[in-house]
Amino acid sequence: MKKQIFIALFYFLSLSHIFSAQEIGKKGEWKTISSPTEPIARHECSFVAVGNKFYLLGGRGIKPVSIYNVETNTWTEGKEPPVEIHHFQAVSYQDKIYMFGAMSGKYPYEKPLENILIYNPEANEWNIGSEIPEARRRGSAGVIVQNDKAYIVSGIVDGHNSTHVPWVDVYGFKTGSWEILKDAPRSRDHFHAAYKDGKIYAAGGRNSSYATNQTFDLTIPEVDVYDIKSNTWSTLPKKSNLPTMRAGASVAFLGDDLMVIGGESMAQTEAHNTIEAYNVATKTWRNLDNLNRGRHGSQAVVYKNKIYIAAGSGSRGGKPELASMEMFQFIKN
Repeated sequence: MKKQIFIALFYFLSLSHIFSAQEIGKKGEWKTISSPTEPIARHECSFVAVGNKFYLLGGRGIKPVSIYNVETNTWTEGKEPPVEIHHFQAVSYQDKIYMFGAMSGKYPYEKPLENILIYNPEANEWNIGSEIPEARRRGSAGVIVQNDKAYIVSGIVDGHNSTHVPWVDVYGFKTGSWEILKDAPRSRDHFHAAYKDGKIYAAGGRNSSYATNQTFDLTIPEVDVYDIKSNTWSTLPKKSNLPTMRAGASVAFLGDDLMVIGGESMAQTEAHNTIEAYNVATKTWRNLDNLNRGRHGSQAVVYKNKIYIAAGSGSRGGKPELASMEMFQFIKN
């Protein structure tokens, strides 16, 4: 029995050492990507990869698509959208880019779009997609694609004013049908959802409330996790709350790390440059290399084990709009 206990303890300590080494040894750095051309500066926009090109879409006002070619390190310009679109997490599906729940209009009473908006990169054209059910329209939601379906999580109905919701809806690309799923444990807007191993993670965000003069204040520490197969939600233990509460952050998985990048909050006037990563193996948060330029209101692209982020706003609110792009990769010591 003592021998078994010793072996078990040794295995536990060895495993802990492996996890600690993984956590401490995986560092990284951000590099600003210099290019002979630049994208159009914008914020509250999306950034999506299709093939070897990245597409910067939307933002306040009506702006043409900015297209980055990884192989040539150049930016070119695509077509303008038919309407103003901002506050959305775009997703790609079968080489097209879909926008669910984008907003249009001016602060603080922006309106959610009535239809899905679709951009076809190959044809450089915009199309109006299926109608979004009227009772489920909202903006600033988290969106992921899995198994020919788009999952739309939470968001806010009335721009920045009020009515943040915990709704979860799924759209079938092949069927064109909508289904209502179980509500999230809490409402949140100004956040991005991320997917890993059958689960959707909702981290960061806030309950925007211009109606109570708390547009930026009500940030959310809890991380909620949705299991697609069982249609159930759980919340990570309190010790796993997001260390730096903020909204407008870009969120994506790089390997086992749920990375929360930048953002805005009442804690500081400048946009956050903080990068915090939750490792699903060690179940711990750690700080990674800061952004070279703090920013919020953009989106992260994961491409060949690297993360790219472009545009966004450099301070809380809408100014200055940025045009720069940065790239992160892990470096093993």
